[in-house]
Amino acid sequence: MSIQYTTRVDGGTLFVTASGFDECLDDVQNYGMGVLSASQQSGVYRVLCDETALEYRLGTFDTYQAGEFLSKQVPALAKVAIVCNPMHLSDARFFEDVVVNRGLTFRFFIDRETALNWLFEPHASPEA
Repeated sequence: MSIQYTTRVDGGTLFVTASGFDECLDDVQNYGMGVLSASQQSGVYRVLCDETALEYRLGTFDTYQAGEFLSKQVPALAKVAIVCNPMHLSDARFFEDVVVNRGLTFRFFIDRETALNWLFEPHASPEA
């Protein structure tokens, strides 16, 4: 099945809904580049991804490589909140550490409302 996703722009924010699972590093990189492309095409850099129906299957090394790859592609002015399934939070936090340590404003959450609050804070830091 790999990663399936839809995008829509509403009020200056790109909303992404993803499902399926990541079969390999290329799946994650292609998904990330697709979201980045949608963001750039719409001219918005605030992104909320709902990944609660997405199963994270990458190993630790591939997760690291995915974070490293995406941190080189995503502009530093972007602000990304991802809502994930709580059972994948450990992997999500590792990925978050990789990209935040490379300068991105990027957070994982298990609650959509908390993610939206963080996304719309005017001066939220990645550590918030």
